[in-house]
Amino acid sequence: MHTIHSAPDPIKTKDTSDSQVPRLHSAQAVGLTAHIISVEVDLFNGFHTFSIVGLPDKAIEESKDRVSSAIKSVGFKSPKNIGKQKVVVALAPADLKKEGPIFDLPIALGYLLAKEKIYFNPKKKLFLGELSLGGELRPIKGALLLVEKAKKQGFEEVYLPRENANEASFVKGITIYGVKTLKEIISHLNKKELDEETQKKTGITNEKLSAEKQRDFSDIQTHEHTCELDFNDIRGQENAKRGLEIAAAGGHNVAFFGPPGTGKTLLAKALAGILPPLSLENALEVTGIYGTVGKVDKDLMTIPPFRAPHHTSSHTSIIGGGSFPKPGEITFSHRGVLFLDEFPEFDRRVIEALRQPLEEGTVSIARAKGSETFPAEFILVAAFNPCPCGYYRDKVKECSCTPSQLMKYHRKISGPIIDRIDIWVEVPRVEHKKLTGEKTGEESKFVRARVKDARGRQEKRYADANATLNSGIGVKEIETYMSLSQSVTTLLEESAKKLDLSARSYHRTIKLARTIADLDHSGEIKESHILEALQYRPKQFVY
Repeated sequence: MHTIHSAPDPIKTKDTSDSQVPRLHSAQAVGLTAHIISVEVDLFNGFHTFSIVGLPDKAIEESKDRVSSAIKSVGFKSPKNIGKQKVVVALAPADLKKEGPIFDLPIALGYLLAKEKIYFNPKKKLFLGELSLGGELRPIKGALLLVEKAKKQGFEEVYLPRENANEASFVKGITIYGVKTLKEIISHLNKKELDEETQKKTGITNEKLSAEKQRDFSDIQTHEHTCELDFNDIRGQENAKRGLEIAAAGGHNVAFFGPPGTGKTLLAKALAGILPPLSLENALEVTGIYGTVGKVDKDLMTIPPFRAPHHTSSHTSIIGGGSFPKPGEITFSHRGVLFLDEFPEFDRRVIEALRQPLEEGTVSIARAKGSETFPAEFILVAAFNPCPCGYYRDKVKECSCTPSQLMKYHRKISGPIIDRIDIWVEVPRVEHKKLTGEKTGEESKFVRARVKDARGRQEKRYADANATLNSGIGVKEIETYMSLSQSVTTLLEESAKKLDLSARSYHRTIKLARTIADLDHSGEIKESHILEALQYRPKQFVY
């Protein structure tokens, strides 16, 4: 952009790019999508103003004060203390709403370039960071997503707060610089010779920053997979444990039902301990999701996430949404486990909204101000009592619910949701004598080894398909990858008629049987696998 004046402007910068106005680049995440943002700073003679254009939010408007104080802390004159100077900062694209203080660093550097206090070529460099009044850089959110976008767009260097450097250094093929202060980055970038007085006043040197070492995934894969609850901590419930092993191996959804205090919650928590660590691709994806809300520490998230929202949680907090759509709990459980305890007590809208993510592994949210599609490929573990009081058909305590209460309670879970849950397991009372004594169950690490082996078979089988687990295979691919013998087909068809299975349940039974066969190291689906899969269909009193 060229600015035309009737007379030369004495405070114009040097030509730092194809334009006379310095243009730097930053980035921001909208939902889970990163956008490169152009930051231009222009100076004019006239009444003193400092304006930012390009749909900035309140945090960006306030950056005028943060940037002015940060520049002053370095030793240069604050933009707000210079009379007859108009400062205009343009954030482009202008029609995209800008949010957060992430543009402080490029605005400060752009001003100093425009003022000709420093000089460097900003091409192929990306700047991210919030500035404190003292010129220190504060951590940002979504660093991994933004750096990945920068690499795809051809940027060669990224400057961001030191606290985010570890996270960003897992992106290969781009140079990462972790920066502590504004003065530090100016000393690194500046190529203009400063006079002796300025050097003394600002303390700026030509000291260069050290690029962050590219980190390898193997650096963190050595960490032991730990879980607060081991499988052998749970006494009894062998049928439920078997169901969890199958669910973990094939990515199938599970529902536990039974009286209060029988171990449904413990079983759900133990599931996280038998899931294999995330691959590099999945770890980057999950870390990127959590990074948008600032929930990432220093390393990648290699352990599958486990989320357990309370049943009073709102529709937006679980599914996602807002004026500008943001991810919810189902997205934060991507590649992991979503545990919904007291399942029927969740809002009806929440339960019904699970239809799309349970079927497609994504959730699409449309609002007047924008629409987003978020990943939501998780294992659902739903736990609930068989009735409001919890003792329907219990052998010890008598149920106190009326028929109308039972009917209302059971209707909270609709047929389409029941169809999308592959494994239904009753969790009965455990004999008291089993609750004490030595642990006799299998440890999680042995179960996890079998799950990992079964998943490896699936990954190899579906190398040419758009899926990695049996649960993700579509109807068209079932015939290709899950062929059945004539005897097995006959058994399945007869069983489907007796159980009145829907088309969806029919296909899900085949996929569940395929997972059981993988755990059995079987190349084909046998009758025994079909029979076990049918045992996990919902019982009559669940409805």
